[in-house]
Amino acid sequence: MPAFLAEPSDARKSPAVLVLIEAFGLVPSIESVARRLAEEGYVALVPDLFYREIPNNTAAYDDIPRGTELMAKLVQRGTKFLDDVAAAFVHLEKKDTVAPKVFGVTGFCMGGALTFAAACAFPDRIVAAAPFYGGGIVSLLDRADRIACPLYLFFGERDNFIPVDQVRQIEAKLRELGKDFRLKTYAGADHGFFNEERPSVYHPEAAGHAWNELKGFFATHLKGAV
Repeated sequence: MPAFLAEPSDARKSPAVLVLIEAFGLVPSIESVARRLAEEGYVALVPDLFYREIPNNTAAYDDIPRGTELMAKLVQRGTKFLDDVAAAFVHLEKKDTVAPKVFGVTGFCMGGALTFAAACAFPDRIVAAAPFYGGGIVSLLDRADRIACPLYLFFGERDNFIPVDQVRQIEAKLRELGKDFRLKTYAGADHGFFNEERPSVYHPEAAGHAWNELKGFFATHLKGAV
């Protein structure tokens, strides 16, 4: 499985963050997120969860049907993506630059839902999880009792893929379960608001605030655990 790796410039052991891809695949905007995390002191790894579709494993931003097709193929394989996430953890655990047992995960769109699913599946490995506008999280709530790490969930108020009632349902379930979580919905923000390469949906104010919140969240729970 190919992956994109970004590391801090210093040689000390650092917390690691998995960045999980959108429906468009391992594209430059996701690599940019990994680089920004490396600048903040994290070893950031983006596994290419669409590697089974190589060489046609990415979609252009204006080719929604292809992105949907790639996402559907991943979903059809059931929990195979969790095997891939587990392999990414094993890879990170072998790196001398990674602090042991301090893993965060974040993801966008499809990757947001996969982030939530990973938090459910790997409570012994994931220290903090931050899903961005994860479509499908509501369908994973029956697994949410397994989550052991703090969560920070980001949504856009104008997101037609994730209606406000779904966000409320997610919030209510996590509160019912007594989970440690924060949830932020940005007024005027659409699905994909964090992606500056998609000008039709990019929301600079929401993206800037969410990035600062993500940095603070990971600093507290990942750097604080090293």
